[in-house]
Amino acid sequence: MREGPDPFGVRDSIETASGEATIYRLNKLEEQDFEEISLLPYSIRILLESLLRHADTDRHVITIEDVEALARWDPENIPRRDIPFIPSRVVLQDFTGVPAVVDLAALRSATQRLGGNPGEINPVIPADLVIDHSVQVDYYGTAYSLKENEEKEFERNRERYSVLRWAQEAFDNFRVVPPGRGIIHQVNLEYLAPLVHLKEKEGELFAFPDTLVGTDSHTTMINGIGVLGWGVGGIEAEAVMLGQPYYMQVPEVVGFKLYGKLEPGVTATDLVLTITRMLREHGVVGKFVEFYGPGLSSLSLPDRATLSNMAPEYGATLGIFPPDAETLDYLRRTGRSEEQLDLVQKYLEAQDLLYSIHKPEPVFSSNLELDMSTVKPCIAGPKRPQDRIFLGEMPDNFHETMRKAFARKKEAGIELSRDSAYQRWSGEGGDRLEGEKVRHDRADYERYAKKELKVTHGSVVIAAITSCTNTSNPSVLIGAGLLAKKAVERGLNVKPYVKTSLSPGSRVVTEYLGAAGLLPYLEALGFHQVGYGCTTCIGNSGPLPEYIAKEVEEKDLTVAAVLSGNRNFEGRINPLIKANYLASPPLVLAYAIAGTVNIDLETEPLAYDPNGQPVYLKDIWPGEEEIREVIKHTIKPSMFEKEYSGVMEGTELWKELEVPEGTLYVWNEKSTYIQEPPYFVDFPLTPQVPGDIRDARVLGLFGDSITTDHISPAGAIPEEGPAGKYLLSWGVDPADFNSYGSRRGNHEVMMRGTFGNIRLRNRLVDREGGWTDYHLHEETVPPELPEEMAIYDAAMLYAENRIPLIVIAGREYGTGSSRDWAAKGTFLLGVKAVLAESYERIHRSNLVGMGVLPLQFKEGENADSFGLTGRETYDILGIGNMEPRGELTVRVRDERGGETDFKVIVRLDSIVELEYYRNGGILHKFLRDMVIKK
Repeated sequence: MREGPDPFGVRDSIETASGEATIYRLNKLEEQDFEEISLLPYSIRILLESLLRHADTDRHVITIEDVEALARWDPENIPRRDIPFIPSRVVLQDFTGVPAVVDLAALRSATQRLGGNPGEINPVIPADLVIDHSVQVDYYGTAYSLKENEEKEFERNRERYSVLRWAQEAFDNFRVVPPGRGIIHQVNLEYLAPLVHLKEKEGELFAFPDTLVGTDSHTTMINGIGVLGWGVGGIEAEAVMLGQPYYMQVPEVVGFKLYGKLEPGVTATDLVLTITRMLREHGVVGKFVEFYGPGLSSLSLPDRATLSNMAPEYGATLGIFPPDAETLDYLRRTGRSEEQLDLVQKYLEAQDLLYSIHKPEPVFSSNLELDMSTVKPCIAGPKRPQDRIFLGEMPDNFHETMRKAFARKKEAGIELSRDSAYQRWSGEGGDRLEGEKVRHDRADYERYAKKELKVTHGSVVIAAITSCTNTSNPSVLIGAGLLAKKAVERGLNVKPYVKTSLSPGSRVVTEYLGAAGLLPYLEALGFHQVGYGCTTCIGNSGPLPEYIAKEVEEKDLTVAAVLSGNRNFEGRINPLIKANYLASPPLVLAYAIAGTVNIDLETEPLAYDPNGQPVYLKDIWPGEEEIREVIKHTIKPSMFEKEYSGVMEGTELWKELEVPEGTLYVWNEKSTYIQEPPYFVDFPLTPQVPGDIRDARVLGLFGDSITTDHISPAGAIPEEGPAGKYLLSWGVDPADFNSYGSRRGNHEVMMRGTFGNIRLRNRLVDREGGWTDYHLHEETVPPELPEEMAIYDAAMLYAENRIPLIVIAGREYGTGSSRDWAAKGTFLLGVKAVLAESYERIHRSNLVGMGVLPLQFKEGENADSFGLTGRETYDILGIGNMEPRGELTVRVRDERGGETDFKVIVRLDSIVELEYYRNGGILHKFLRDMVIKK
């Protein structure tokens, strides 16, 4: 091996339209006793190239051993080794981007206090922030909806946007895509991603693959174009931006072979919901998924992006498609330059990275396969993306939802009258289940004509064609437009109680829907554009009309939302909607017309036309060839060139913002949006070595599938909760509360909202929501205070009495969005450790990044197996001598004085994570290293 850079001697060059470029040629490793590099999965080879390019025996960041471990990747014997990954860029959205900017500003403030140079705190790795999570659906169903929603967005978020404008000026290597340009994933796919970079360093041109990490879990959508990237916690992304490698275990790679093609009437959404269920059952948490096989030739790149986008839903770190001829064609279709196309093709060919079915299949850790011709139309819900439902099964599935709701009410001791709708749905009280079912017969048509239709169980009150699973895909959007056209021509309309919205992920969508002449038909059904952003999928669906909300609350109705997004967790879409279903855009339209999810769209009429004639879904479903022809004649590269030529400029509202100046951000103590976080205030340069956790109490005892939405809600801030009371104390009117997501720059709001989801179930209490049982009531609390109280209030009482806290949970703890505040809020409430049966990858990493110790029950063990009630006192012993993936002892003392010991697994998965934990967090270690080094 050589000394210094390129210790393996793999540097080479290729000729491009821009000149000679240096590359790190992968197949040169085969000359050095590394066999069959070409048979490694595509994703492993991209990781390997990154290690080769950054390996430097003088710097000791990426070592020869790191490269060797990956170059000898063996699916039968994958080493338990961490490797450092240095991506080429970072992407952020504003919900996670604002707290990242606030943290960077806080690091600058701390650096100055510690005697350093705050101007040296800058992103080392280029970062792009796309503002897409803040627009809400306040106005809908009108031509002025888009304008009013965008103005309302700026009215609510002016202070947040101002700090982002400051960051754009104050930090190097930091760009901001203003609001109203599109969602992060489509801007990334259509514009930001070059697939291959060409950069100059010390007078030499280097070509290398585009790789990235992002602060949105659905960053994986970029995998559809062959870019290696995935979502990480905001804390980890900040560290990467500051030049710290992202440490990851050598991954397993699951190969997913696709063959056949989708049948007419089946969409990419149906395919992804099918694959999500398959991969969840297979078990791919923490693994890479790589798609291959002859079926790729029948999938457009937007189809692939739809599949890649849902990687968090099937639990994988990423779901990648190797680039092929369709990839190159997509770059051309989206307006990339001929020079860029030349670079991409020559680089991929030189590295043997262009996929072909004629090449030998890669070796994988395990394999799955799917004949796509077997996929059927489906949706997913009512509260998890992996819960697939075929259209014909929908009524039975909803009946089961109602039965469960009735059972929960009986368990809670709620008395229901004999004529209660819950009684009828449960099959009790003498009526058949069909008695409550909305039948689409002539009488139903007449009731609609007289405006007599009422909201009932199963009524669709939100129908949203929203970002982001489907709005990358012209086939389903054109399909929705064509279905709307056929529906309007048959005289159909949506039910009057349905809140409709169209929120494309890209401004190009408006261009091609307009060019196809389909926008007027969508608008005729109420699907006017409401914004360019995540809207309903992130929880920004806006309020229901007052009369509908009143009816839902008074009658305790289980109403539904149908959306073309990727998340449908409890309480996320709208607090009043208990059943949320993911569907393709054409099916969103169909359910809006039907007005209920309690319908079999395969056999029952969708609705009746003005002459009383039944109209079935099959009557208005567009044909595959029809969709293809519209796409062929309407979508042009010039549309992408036009929309992205000024993507960084923004509207007049953006340009008129007042922008602070200076290297340091001036904190305003009266701001309810932006506050300096407490992590680096009074910061000790020497870390306090963590010791055993003793006499801890349980703040929350939770079951399975507790999501980051449960832990740190993104939606509306309840007036009666701790966060709402805090805002009221500062004189904020409830109409101006905005959302939790928009206030992530203020830790005072966010810690009060932690574990505040209205659908959270804490086993310590017999009610839904952010409540807990305060165990030390008799010792420390005035008698007038109830034992059950808000989790935040209890945490503050425990803190006053210096009582450490733990959280106990079941499987898949932290499922969902890469929400750094789910970890930050946990830390600020005084939680020292979380003990769960299993974790989703990002949230576990975020806990480590905040200095919270993640522990895991051993296989086959859980809270129930040890008879834990959550009212015991806990010691966690051996922390001072623990090792990555080692064991600690948990000692439990119950209320009667009994004592139980059991072993748990330390989910610090590497020496690096152990160092982060000992420093109190990843940014804490960075700050100490930087100041001490200077």
